[in-house]
Amino acid sequence: MSDDFIDSNVFVYLFDETDERKREIAGGIVEFALQAHSASISLQVVQETLNVLTCKLPTPMTAEDAGRFLERVLGPLWRVSPSQTLYRRALDLQSRFRYSFYDSLIIASALDAGCTRLYSEDLQDGQRIEGLTLENPFREL
Repeated sequence: MSDDFIDSNVFVYLFDETDERKREIAGGIVEFALQAHSASISLQVVQETLNVLTCKLPTPMTAEDAGRFLERVLGPLWRVSPSQTLYRRALDLQSRFRYSFYDSLIIASALDAGCTRLYSEDLQDGQRIEGLTLENPFREL
């Protein structure tokens, strides 16, 4: 069980050269998660992050660098893998909360990992779902 679940956008902001504030926030979240062993991610987060890092950045990351990032950052946090039960839960959440399937899958993965907070800028900040609080760490206060 982990306290936090980290969505892929947090990892992508580690490499955003256009927004220093978001890069620093993302860095703090990821550094704390790795040091405290206090966070989880899913296969979906791994896939989305590696896709953006190797294909969508202004200067894409090499496969070798992406492999190191996978080994040092994503791998140690990866705790949720696909299952039929996970997909059923995502479908239920999609029906109940009207999120897209993939957003519902992120929420289901966070719940599966026993997390109490989900860091993502893509969901409704402050919403509570089954003991999980959705939090946009990049929101302007």
